[in-house]
Amino acid sequence: MKLTTNRLVIRDYEKRDIPSLIENINNLEVSKNLLLVPHPYTLKDAQWWINHCAEEMKKKPRTTYDFALELKSEKKLVGGIALNKVDDFNGTAEIGYWLGQSYWRKGFVSEAVKEIVNFGFEKLKLRRIDVCAWTKNIASNELIKKTGFVYEGMRRQAARSKATGSIHDLYIYGLLKEEWEKFKDLKL
Repeated sequence: MKLTTNRLVIRDYEKRDIPSLIENINNLEVSKNLLLVPHPYTLKDAQWWINHCAEEMKKKPRTTYDFALELKSEKKLVGGIALNKVDDFNGTAEIGYWLGQSYWRKGFVSEAVKEIVNFGFEKLKLRRIDVCAWTKNIASNELIKKTGFVYEGMRRQAARSKATGSIHDLYIYGLLKEEWEKFKDLKL
């Protein structure tokens, strides 16, 4: 499966992504903000991830869409984005993302979030998408608000980073389809 934006190809992970995956996510500045990513991130971890994604793609109905973010200009993986816990009955899902540190603050994740949210609402016919971020991850929280999500609360000591073992409070955000309809055409 493939989605495209001005600068990105948002696609299923492939075995050829392993070197770039390790290069970009084997960085404590990246992995410390993620729930299930270990540090150090090894070849074995990357191979497991690629195989896991391949298995998830086969499921019908598909409940997880894990995508590589490929920068068109470099033709290589620079990050990832996912629509997880897709629930057709409730019309809900959760979004998650990460980006290699060399690519931070260039608008790539905003571009990807806009595309994946549109995919969720238009193609999957969802009515609500949720996202959360560590309360201390200021950049991610800013991005979430900028892309139209509405702050709904905080879960105290809700998650532990596999990379650091640290326990984090989470800010919770949600976006309804009707809110997205008013927001989707705005420039980010």
